[in-house]
Amino acid sequence: MFGDGTVALDGIDLDVVEGSFVAILGPSGCGKSTLLRLISGLETPTAGTLDVRGRGDGSKVAFVFQDAHLLPWRTVVDNVALPLELRGASKSEAQRLASAPLADVELSDALLRYPDELSGGMRMRVSIARALVTEPGLLLLDEPFAALDELTRQRLDERLRALWAKRRTTVLFVTHSLSEAVFLAERAVVLSKRPGRVVLDRAIALPEARGGKIRTDVAFARETALLYEALEEHGSRESARP
Repeated sequence: MFGDGTVALDGIDLDVVEGSFVAILGPSGCGKSTLLRLISGLETPTAGTLDVRGRGDGSKVAFVFQDAHLLPWRTVVDNVALPLELRGASKSEAQRLASAPLADVELSDALLRYPDELSGGMRMRVSIARALVTEPGLLLLDEPFAALDELTRQRLDERLRALWAKRRTTVLFVTHSLSEAVFLAERAVVLSKRPGRVVLDRAIALPEARGGKIRTDVAFARETALLYEALEEHGSRESARP
């Protein structure tokens, strides 16, 4: 509940298995971002209980927001190295450790560039690498690709899915895009309009290996339709994007 009496979430009962990829969908204002902020510790619940394994160590949870929030005066490698420097690592050691997550997001050739020299998609990849540099057990992403064009978004979805398959970090991913949720996640959780309640919690019935062509598969269309129906019934038509 917020200070003005608004109840953002109500009766949320959600267990997330370690190493899983869970997409969270729902109408605008239903509490999706609030849920991530509660899990991250940025907000405190006014009722109920919340148990995040390992959250006492701040390095175990990483948050990627809609904006990349890169420091314009630091290079790509220095932006990614920053969390390690803040934890006491030397600049040279932090830069060395930053090279691995940058390689994972295919930016090894952009280490010395500055944020204003990067495309929007590249900036988001830097933001993801920065989140991964501390090797978090839980990665929270709040619509990180929402402002990008569709083709760039699909390519980044493919990179993120491959990265998850490699690292098996537990991921909670908030999105308004049904097709993005179906492509990325093992499991999709749909929230109702505010106060947000879980109205659908579904395992995505698709193979683990997912290339771009799977978006044209009948099974992909079926999963997307099921999420759409849940949003249509409990949310609003404009909140559901293919």
